Amino acid sequence: MNPIWIVLIVAAVLILAAALISYLCYRMAFRAIPEPPLGPEEFSIPKGKIYEPHRETMVSWMREVRAMPCEELWVRSFDGLKLHGRYYEYAPGAPIELMFHGYRGTSERDLCGGVQRCFSLGHSALIVDQRGSGESEGHTITFGVNESRDCRSWLALVPERFGPDARVILCGISMGAATVLTAAGGELPPNVIGVLADCGYTSAREIIKKVIRQLGLPAEIAYPFVKLGARLYGRFALEEVSPIEAMKRCKVPVIFFHGEADDFVPCEMSRENYAACAVEKKRLVTVPRAGHGLCYLVDPEGYLRALREFFP
Repeated sequence: MNPIWIVLIVAAVLILAAALISYLCYRMAFRAIPEPPLGPEEFSIPKGKIYEPHRETMVSWMREVRAMPCEELWVRSFDGLKLHGRYYEYAPGAPIELMFHGYRGTSERDLCGGVQRCFSLGHSALIVDQRGSGESEGHTITFGVNESRDCRSWLALVPERFGPDARVILCGISMGAATVLTAAGGELPPNVIGVLADCGYTSAREIIKKVIRQLGLPAEIAYPFVKLGARLYGRFALEEVSPIEAMKRCKVPVIFFHGEADDFVPCEMSRENYAACAVEKKRLVTVPRAGHGLCYLVDPEGYLRALREFFP
């Protein structure tokens, strides 16, 4: 066989192999997994042993919120997706916490207790289903890249629905924290009075590499395929933005929470985000013995006290 044909065949095989591996990486990391609607007595609880001791509390919170009056709200994303949220009003004119859930979660699952926490502080709550989850449209999770743009779409709705004087606190947990931190690196409306970031990561690159290592795979070899999968099949640049780089441009107060026993997103990542945060008014609160996303459940009084002091 002609050597040129051999080279072309080998190159084609390698390209096809790279495309297939990248597609598998896209499916594993970024493809949204739709869940069937839950029945009246069905409740979604995060997977993992650390959440089992808190199951009854979470279910109780979900039942309470399901019984509360709310307003269904919708926005269009920059790329045409219909995004869903629920607004729970504490009182007219109260500050509004615009709340974002974590990776492959939903607003009800990851923000259960969030509405009650807001009411304890005299805040209203607007909890949203991020793209590809709950009742929001979309098929691709982008680790905060496009979700931070969605955050700006929700911010644009606030003055239209609640008036130009409505005060907003951006709030997120896990990937939701990455979403609001990334959004805070851009120009925000003047009615945004601060950010609450609970157990957020420094960048998609670092958290994905950590997960790859936990799977026993070489991160430096596997990660480029993940990055390529995001570009080819998710149509987004995974490293376009990151929370830690956004914090260098932040101009609003930020309070960080993180569990010291978090074995998914290391507590050190919030320490790094805090150190990078350029704004003068900032605070880092770490909670001993709290796993991923469990700061409020482990120490609700301390959590509320820190927020009252930070957002008087």
